[in-house]
Amino acid sequence: VQLQASGGGLAQAGGSLRLSCAASGRALGKYNVVWFRQAPGKEREFVAGIWWTGGSTNYADSVTGRFTISRDNAKNTVYLQMNSLKPEDTAVYYCAAAARAVRRWDSDHEYDYWGLGTLVTVSS
Repeated sequence: VQLQASGGGLAQAGGSLRLSCAASGRALGKYNVVWFRQAPGKEREFVAGIWWTGGSTNYADSVTGRFTISRDNAKNTVYLQMNSLKPEDTAVYYCAAAARAVRRWDSDHEYDYWGLGTLVTVSS
């Protein structure tokens, strides 16, 4: 499966953006999908994940209550709605997928497929 992240851009603090992760090549419906991000000079970190059924989600503490991950398997797309953005949310955001059960959502080793990132910049 090939993944393509989009929707990044410039937002003001307190604003919103919605990222999309579109899949091609195979149906995304059987994959567990996550978003990671990497800020300049920092390691890549887990942001949010969604089970292939869509019935279970997981979030990093830093985004809980502000970000929402969802999926539309009919459109082969996973979304990340980001509200109440903060300057510290500035990063390149990547979507990734795994075709098997994930033991640790926050471990990037769990995911076999990665898309190119989309840059999110939040100004204060």
